[in-house]
Amino acid sequence: MINSISGTLVTATPLTAVIEAGGLGYEIHIPVTTAERLPAPGQRAKLHTLAVYREDSATLYGFATEEERDFFRLLVEKVTGVGPKMALSVLSKLSLASLKGAIAAGDVGLLAKCPGIGKKTAERLVMELRDKLNPADLGHASPAKDGSSPAPAPAGENKIRDAVLALTALGYKAADADKAVRQAWVALGAAASTEALIKKALG
Repeated sequence: MINSISGTLVTATPLTAVIEAGGLGYEIHIPVTTAERLPAPGQRAKLHTLAVYREDSATLYGFATEEERDFFRLLVEKVTGVGPKMALSVLSKLSLASLKGAIAAGDVGLLAKCPGIGKKTAERLVMELRDKLNPADLGHASPAKDGSSPAPAPAGENKIRDAVLALTALGYKAADADKAVRQAWVALGAAASTEALIKKALG
């Protein structure tokens, strides 16, 4: 199984990237949220990948982080009626932090705004994935089974989620807030604080 690909980025569009590695050019299908974080063509890039095999095809899907790749796998393997194309659409519309937050909160309305996702599919996302997400990833303080403290949520996801919540409190639509914060995250980098993300998104 191809777990990741690292090499020279040859070309990229919002939904595909070609990375040359070991003399081979790999065409990889990606979500918009990953395309936003790719370097310029000619530079080195790494994508965490999942190969999906069908009777007549084999397709590579790539993501900026392992967490996004693993969430894509959850969507495809655990949610009835969701295939790779629809899963990619979901991850193109909202950041991983917002998707996890929406599922944890049962926000069917926000999930249903993803292209190709209707109310019934959004309800299935919540029903079939809520108990499969790590509570620590969602920022909920629930004790681990062995009684120890839960692992902290990834810092980046926490910052993005908090910034999105701040913008929605100011009247932004959730999807618009998510997009603005994602763009701010790309512009400022991983070291940016929640406050800086909010300021950049508002600017």
